[in-house]
Parts: sequence; structure tokens; C-alpha cells
Amino acid sequence: MRILKYRKTDRANPKNARRHAIKVERLKMPVTRGDTVRVMRGEDKGKEGKVLRVFPKTGRITIEGINIVKKHRKARRAEEQSGIIEMPAPVHHSNVMLLDPKSGQPTRLKRRIDDDGTKERLAVKSGEAIPRSR
Repeated sequence: MRILKYRKTDRANPKNARRHAIKVERLKMPVTRGDTVRVMRGEDKGKEGKVLRVFPKTGRITIEGINIVKKHRKARRAEEQSGIIEMPAPVHHSNVMLLDPKSGQPTRLKRRIDDDGTKERLAVKSGEAIPRSR
């Protein structure tokens, strides 16, 4: 009869650990859901919109009314309608800039830690705080 061999779980496989570290890595992005941004590069250059979704693993964001693509959709239930629907596709976060709340112009960000320890986002151009809308 053959002896059962169990995998050794007490030590991690270095190859798997490296792959896991790459997969869980997330990009630091200046934009969050609900921010108003302006597209600086690409087909929709100059357009503004609200951030609908953020994908931190890929570094991409979905913006309302920007990068509209057509998707062929099949009805999943009898009452659903099949057809071609238009939806916003994600764009890379480096192609957009946050808008300054004071002037409405694109601006970079800097961070400040207040006395009570909370982080605050500031517009570089005007120095005004950009509220975090979640």
C-alpha cells in the first residue's frame, strides 16, 4: 500500500510568493470615485466627467461619458433585451487630471496631514482642499 504524502504547508514556495506579491500590488492614484476630472490625452481630450469606478490593480478609471464603446449584449433572462449597448470603458489614470475646486482648471495634488492626523488633498495651483467624496 502506498503511503499518503501531504504537502508541506509550513514553508511557502518562493515562486508562488513572488507571483502573489505582483498580483496584489496596487497603484497609488490621485483620483477616487466621485472626483471630477479632465481628460488630457486621447480621443476625448478636453472633456470633463465624474469618476465612476477605480481599478487600483490596473491603474485605470472609468469616467462618465468618456471613452464610450459599443458592447454586444445577450439577454440572460426572457424579459431582458439583447442588442448593442454603449458604455464607458476604463482609461489610464495618467491621462486625466483632477480639477481645482476654486478655478475649475486641471491641477496636481499635494497631501497634508492635519493636526488631528487626517490626510487632506490640496490643489497645487490654488492651495485649496479637495474634498474626498465617497
